Amino acid sequence: MITVLAIGLAFVSVFLAAFHTPQAHRLPVAVAASDQSAAFFDVRLQRMAPDAFQVERYADDASARWAVEHRQAYAALLADGSKPEIVYAGANGPAVSALVASLGGSCTSHCRQPGEKLPVIDILPLSPGDSRGLSIFYASFGLVLAGFLFGQMTYQVAPRLSFGERISSLALLAVVGGLASAIIAHTGFDAIPGSFLGLAGVVALMAGAMGAATVLLIRIFGAIGVPLAAILMLVTGNVTSGGVLPPKFLPGWLEPLTAVMPMGVGVRALGGLAYFHHDGLIRGVVVLSSWIFVCVAALFLLDRIAASAAIVHAAQR
Repeated sequence: MITVLAIGLAFVSVFLAAFHTPQAHRLPVAVAASDQSAAFFDVRLQRMAPDAFQVERYADDASARWAVEHRQAYAALLADGSKPEIVYAGANGPAVSALVASLGGSCTSHCRQPGEKLPVIDILPLSPGDSRGLSIFYASFGLVLAGFLFGQMTYQVAPRLSFGERISSLALLAVVGGLASAIIAHTGFDAIPGSFLGLAGVVALMAGAMGAATVLLIRIFGAIGVPLAAILMLVTGNVTSGGVLPPKFLPGWLEPLTAVMPMGVGVRALGGLAYFHHDGLIRGVVVLSSWIFVCVAALFLLDRIAASAAIVHAAQR
């Protein structure tokens, strides 16, 4: 009862802390405009939503547009040419789209004729099979949950598995699960564009990282490792994943975890594969692989220490 309540209350507390009143925190907005236009635009943004946006200057329209396409900025004011406009990436999700939709009227007094509004253009829309922008989160969460359940059940159902058998079964779970998730999300529902093998590989790494971390926590802490893994890896990982809302909408104490937790780096890598020219892919692969390597190495070391202690104990008897 205590274990289940701890997990449930942690879920309620962390999710409400993150999402009860989500607000954007200094979303980068690229600006390619004159100094005067950029200053007016910045003032209008601060009046419209204080601390929601952070203006970043770019040399020309092309570089500002590049920043949006590579997820360095959430929107861009392109006023370097003859026809000013605002562009954004709808692939960042409905929350960002709703927030930047009002930017078209935020510089009418100095960017165009009085009374006119700037066109707001989505240059990276979501896939037609993913109208709410949640498919990446769902496709990855399913295998992350499977990795957690594997870690929990592997010691309950088969506690005497050798190190090699346990790790081999985890690898099989990750590979088969990654391919199956890619078939369902990419081919079956056409919800996530991009490389099929890339999608399968990143999801497999996410499942492997989650499974290896859960196994290690249970190996170290025994039965207490299950709620620890549920709270630290599953609940906290999902809250900070950026799959429900972009990381810039999270409270300041949660946002940094997005860059280190398996769900966070995995979701960003999948978004880069699908929409943002591979943004976050290399970092995601490196961080996820590091999770797997460190956890597997620690498991191997703990098993060797336990085996050595058992041999010494048997010899002494």
